[in-house]
Amino acid sequence: MWTRLKLIFSAKASSALDRAEDPRQVLDYAYTQQQQLLVTLRQGLVEVATSKQQLDRQSKKLQARVPQLDDQARRAVGAGRDDLARIALERKRTAVAEIEGLMAQIAEVSAEENRLASQERSLQVRIEEFRTHRDVVSARYSAAEAEVKVKEALSGVSGELAELGMAVGRAEEKADRLQARAQALDSLADLGSLQPVGGGDYVDNELRRLTSGAEIDDELERLKAEIGGPRLAAPTGDGSDGSR
Repeated sequence: MWTRLKLIFSAKASSALDRAEDPRQVLDYAYTQQQQLLVTLRQGLVEVATSKQQLDRQSKKLQARVPQLDDQARRAVGAGRDDLARIALERKRTAVAEIEGLMAQIAEVSAEENRLASQERSLQVRIEEFRTHRDVVSARYSAAEAEVKVKEALSGVSGELAELGMAVGRAEEKADRLQARAQALDSLADLGSLQPVGGGDYVDNELRRLTSGAEIDDELERLKAEIGGPRLAAPTGDGSDGSR
């Protein structure tokens, strides 16, 4: 059970790191590490070359000493000083042995120098290839990232445009309904369904009003005649008093 939980936790942690990880930063870090390795390798190569030069100087110094010791031994023998000649020859043998040791060390250092130089060239080529690969991957990632951002922005705009389209559709639908209502009202007006109460236009209404007034006057005269009251004077056309 604990193993399963550990695997689940590791998987989730890896997923979180993957989301937070920028491949360009990883590639830059790897490139920096390789550059540092190349610097370290070159420093080692310089140190080996320096050691080789020191050994070579010591060897040359001893090689120059050998003829001197040989000459001292010869002169000591000529002077009858075998003891001094022996000392010179012993020093000569020691110098020759040291020279042989130095030559062996120089050979080893030279081999190491060649090996490091080969590694330096190989690493340099590998770093250049990695740098090219890094630039390509970084460019592809940047392009993909920009494309995703654009598509996300377009997705949001598409949603807004869809909502705007729905609003425009509703407005058009409402406008159609209002236009249909206006056309229906026009049709009803043409059929006379929307005439004012009482019917007719202004002239018809005035004529009916005058006719109604005359009928009322006639009925009033009739009532007065029945009860013997004074008759209603008919109105004159010039507006003068009827008693004159």
